[in-house]
Amino acid sequence: MADALELDALWTDFHRVVNMTSAELAAWLKVRDAAEETEPLPEQAGTPTGQRVLAILQKRRTDLTDDDVRVMYEVVDTVGDLVDMENEPEPETAPEDTRRRHRLMTLGHDPLKP
Repeated sequence: MADALELDALWTDFHRVVNMTSAELAAWLKVRDAAEETEPLPEQAGTPTGQRVLAILQKRRTDLTDDDVRVMYEVVDTVGDLVDMENEPEPETAPEDTRRRHRLMTLGHDPLKP
Protein backbone atom coordinates (compact mmCIF):
# COMPACT_ATOMS: atom_id res chain seq x y z
CA MET A 1 0.00 0.00 0.00
CA ALA A 2 1.06 3.60 -0.56
CA ASP A 3 2.68 5.57 2.26
CA ALA A 4 0.55 8.00 4.28
CA LEU A 5 1.50 11.16 2.33
CA GLU A 6 0.95 9.47 -1.01
CA LEU A 7 -2.40 8.09 0.17
CA ASP A 8 -3.47 11.55 1.42
CA ALA A 9 -2.64 13.07 -1.98
CA LEU A 10 -4.45 10.26 -3.82
CA TRP A 11 -7.51 10.58 -1.57
CA THR A 12 -7.63 14.33 -2.30
CA ASP A 13 -7.14 13.85 -6.06
CA PHE A 14 -9.75 11.08 -6.20
CA HIS A 15 -12.36 13.19 -4.41
CA ARG A 16 -11.51 16.17 -6.63
CA VAL A 17 -12.10 14.26 -9.89
CA VAL A 18 -15.01 12.20 -8.57
CA ASN A 19 -17.44 15.08 -8.19
CA MET A 20 -20.62 13.00 -8.00
CA THR A 21 -21.97 11.83 -4.66
CA SER A 22 -22.40 8.12 -4.05
CA ALA A 23 -26.18 8.57 -4.42
CA GLU A 24 -25.76 10.39 -7.76
CA LEU A 25 -23.34 7.75 -9.04
CA ALA A 26 -25.58 4.86 -7.92
CA ALA A 27 -28.56 6.45 -9.66
CA TRP A 28 -26.51 7.05 -12.83
CA LEU A 29 -25.25 3.45 -12.93
CA LYS A 30 -28.83 2.16 -12.61
CA VAL A 31 -30.14 4.48 -15.35
CA ARG A 32 -27.20 3.69 -17.64
CA ASP A 33 -27.82 -0.08 -17.40
CA ALA A 34 -31.61 0.03 -17.57
CA ALA A 35 -32.96 -1.44 -20.79
CA GLU A 36 -36.44 -1.85 -22.19
CA GLU A 37 -36.73 -5.49 -21.23
CA THR A 38 -34.19 -6.02 -18.48
CA GLU A 39 -32.75 -4.13 -15.58
CA PRO A 40 -29.91 -5.42 -13.39
CA LEU A 41 -30.17 -5.70 -9.65
CA PRO A 42 -29.22 -2.34 -8.08
CA GLU A 43 -25.96 -3.68 -6.64
CA GLN A 44 -25.00 -5.07 -10.07
CA ALA A 45 -25.76 -1.95 -12.15
CA GLY A 46 -22.97 -0.25 -14.04
CA THR A 47 -19.48 -1.17 -15.09
CA PRO A 48 -17.13 -2.98 -12.71
CA THR A 49 -15.04 0.19 -12.38
CA GLY A 50 -18.15 2.28 -11.72
CA GLN A 51 -19.14 -0.18 -9.00
CA ARG A 52 -15.63 0.05 -7.48
CA VAL A 53 -15.77 3.86 -7.48
CA LEU A 54 -19.15 3.68 -5.74
CA ALA A 55 -17.75 1.29 -3.12
CA ILE A 56 -14.73 3.55 -2.51
CA LEU A 57 -16.99 6.58 -2.06
CA GLN A 58 -18.73 4.70 0.72
CA LYS A 59 -15.48 3.91 2.57
CA ARG A 60 -13.31 5.74 5.02
CA ARG A 61 -9.72 6.35 4.02
CA THR A 62 -8.52 3.94 6.72
CA ASP A 63 -10.59 1.11 5.18
CA LEU A 64 -9.01 1.26 1.71
CA THR A 65 -7.47 -1.90 0.28
CA ASP A 66 -4.55 -2.13 -2.14
CA ASP A 67 -7.07 -2.82 -4.91
CA ASP A 68 -9.03 0.33 -3.94
CA VAL A 69 -5.82 2.35 -4.22
CA ARG A 70 -5.14 0.86 -7.67
CA VAL A 71 -8.67 1.76 -8.83
CA MET A 72 -8.32 5.28 -7.42
CA TYR A 73 -5.10 5.85 -9.40
CA GLU A 74 -6.77 4.45 -12.52
CA VAL A 75 -9.81 6.73 -12.13
CA VAL A 76 -7.73 9.85 -11.45
CA ASP A 77 -5.61 9.13 -14.56
CA THR A 78 -8.55 8.25 -16.82
CA VAL A 79 -10.66 11.24 -15.78
CA GLY A 80 -7.63 13.49 -16.17
CA ASP A 81 -7.01 12.19 -19.71
CA LEU A 82 -10.67 12.52 -20.73
CA VAL A 83 -11.01 16.01 -19.27
CA ASP A 84 -7.80 17.08 -21.06
CA MET A 85 -9.37 15.84 -24.30
CA GLU A 86 -12.41 18.03 -23.61
CA ASN A 87 -10.23 21.12 -23.35
CA GLU A 88 -8.79 20.57 -26.83
CA PRO A 89 -10.50 22.63 -29.51
CA GLU A 90 -12.54 20.41 -31.78
CA PRO A 91 -15.54 20.71 -34.05
CA GLU A 92 -19.04 20.54 -32.60
CA THR A 93 -19.72 16.82 -32.14
CA ALA A 94 -22.63 16.45 -29.77
CA PRO A 95 -22.80 12.62 -29.91
CA GLU A 96 -19.10 12.30 -29.04
CA ASP A 97 -19.46 14.87 -26.25
CA THR A 98 -22.40 12.90 -24.87
CA ARG A 99 -20.47 9.61 -25.02
CA ARG A 100 -17.48 11.22 -23.31
CA ARG A 101 -19.71 12.72 -20.61
CA HIS A 102 -21.40 9.36 -20.02
CA ARG A 103 -18.03 7.60 -19.75
CA LEU A 104 -16.85 10.21 -17.25
CA MET A 105 -20.07 9.90 -15.27
CA THR A 106 -19.57 6.13 -15.06
CA LEU A 107 -16.33 6.96 -13.25
CA GLY A 108 -18.09 9.44 -10.94
CA HIS A 109 -17.17 12.68 -12.76
CA ASP A 110 -19.90 14.84 -14.25
CA PRO A 111 -18.17 17.44 -16.45
CA LEU A 112 -21.29 19.65 -16.36
CA LYS A 113 -21.11 19.96 -12.57
CA PRO A 114 -19.38 23.12 -11.32
